[in-house]
Amino acid sequence: MRIARHRIVDALRERGQLARATWVERELPEWVDPARHSGLLATLRLDPAALVDAPSP
Repeated sequence: MRIARHRIVDALRERGQLARATWVERELPEWVDPARHSGLLATLRLDPAALVDAPSP
């Protein structure tokens, strides 16, 4: 399972968290591994299941 970075950025922008969205856009890879970045997603209060784009290859 993987998440497209733009989905995370969009979710943060929808909440008005523009500074966090900018940071995520700058720091995270294009495709985010929810297992590897679980702590960050929890800190951002994002549900990885709601953001999944495609299964991992």
